[in-house]
Amino acid sequence: MTVHAGIAGIGRWGQVLINSVSHSKAIKFTSACTRRKELVRDYCLDKNIELRDSLEDLLTDKQIDAIILATPHRKHAEQMLLCAKSNKHVFVEKPFTMSFESARLTASKLTKAGLVCALGHNRRFLPAMARLREIVSGGEIGQPLHVEANISAPSGGRHPDGHWRNDPRESPAGGMTALGVHMTDALISLIGPIAEVRATSEQRVLTGPLDDVTFLDLRFANGVTGYMSTVFVTAKIWFIRIIGSEGWVCMHGYQNITYLNSDDQKETSEHFGEVNTECAELEAFATAVEGGSPYPISVADAIHGSAVLEAIIQSTETGNFVSIPT
Repeated sequence: MTVHAGIAGIGRWGQVLINSVSHSKAIKFTSACTRRKELVRDYCLDKNIELRDSLEDLLTDKQIDAIILATPHRKHAEQMLLCAKSNKHVFVEKPFTMSFESARLTASKLTKAGLVCALGHNRRFLPAMARLREIVSGGEIGQPLHVEANISAPSGGRHPDGHWRNDPRESPAGGMTALGVHMTDALISLIGPIAEVRATSEQRVLTGPLDDVTFLDLRFANGVTGYMSTVFVTAKIWFIRIIGSEGWVCMHGYQNITYLNSDDQKETSEHFGEVNTECAELEAFATAVEGGSPYPISVADAIHGSAVLEAIIQSTETGNFVSIPT
């Protein structure tokens, strides 16, 4: 069967999601709503998507199985609660919610209703990321001790004045909500829960309301330490280096893994082909909705990711380490 989905939010990323499954038999977008309908009428007509007036219009449609949320961050919790009341499965773009308590409440309502609660983190679906998890979990570098990571892109200042992504309430701590949460999620999937974080966020070259350099000290619940940074005004960067007791492994870019064991004389490199990660995550969501394999990102990880984000925001305000609730 094909899951029929409605989408709230048809900005740049909403259209990326729609386009990614244009040939999928697992999920199909049939209806949509957005704040500025006049900007997407032609797009929806071309994609054969019915443009509705509001999320409520999608929620009352019995032909819609699931809702995809590509909306401003602070709306996620309220909108997911509405989906739970309307018995609609939910796929929500990151960040899940902006606080631990709202994440826990929202997830509880959805799961108690027997609904799929899926968080959109497309980088989890990269083959190189899967291989990185395999190397770490398989003990190929021994006991993980420390991590170093960076996710950066020239995204700061890209949006026009008045765009919601320029609102520091929607995008606190520099590039964290746009970029950084991808990396914290990756580290959670690789190392486990984060126990405490200390964060600094500063404005160096941007002139608007957002910071452009944000960096974190991390301590994981299992004792692993690390640091991570996200810079909002430079060329694209993605790397994760995990240093273990018997070697290290590094994912650099989205397609490359390099590792070196203590006894080796030469680094080993692996390259992976490109994949449509947005299609992969949406089809995984559709499989879960149909009662197949559970969605790969657990609800517990989604909640923990929100708790980590909240702690990072708090730490940028105080300069202190902030413990993360469990």
